[in-house]
Amino acid sequence: NDMDPQLLDLVKGKVNSFIKWDLVRFLRENPNTADTAENIAKYIGRNAATVEPELRELVQSEIMEVRPVEGISVYSLTTDAETKELLDRFIKACEDRHFRVKVIYHIVRGMR
Repeated sequence: NDMDPQLLDLVKGKVNSFIKWDLVRFLRENPNTADTAENIAKYIGRNAATVEPELRELVQSEIMEVRPVEGISVYSLTTDAETKELLDRFIKACEDRHFRVKVIYHIVRGMR
C-alpha cells in the first residue's frame, strides 16, 4: 500500500518477472542499445530462449520497440519520454532495499 501507484502498476503489469526486471535495468543503463534477443540475453547473463518471449511481452506493453533489420528482430528501449521517465523512477526506487523486497514480493506473487 505504500508503493507509488504508477510503480506498482508497472511491476504488476509490465515488469512482472525477474528477467524483465533485468532487461529494464540493463536498458536504462544502456539506453542506446539496439540489438538481437541473443545478444541482449548475453549482456544480462541469461539464455536467449528465455529472454526472447520476455522481450516480446515488453514490446507488447510498450516498454520496448522491435524492428526488422535484414530479417532479424532488433530490440530497443521505447522512445516514449513518459515511459522512460517512469522506468527511471523505477530504477532509482530499486536502489532502496525495502522497495526491492516489495518488487520481489509482487513478482513472486504474480508467478503463482
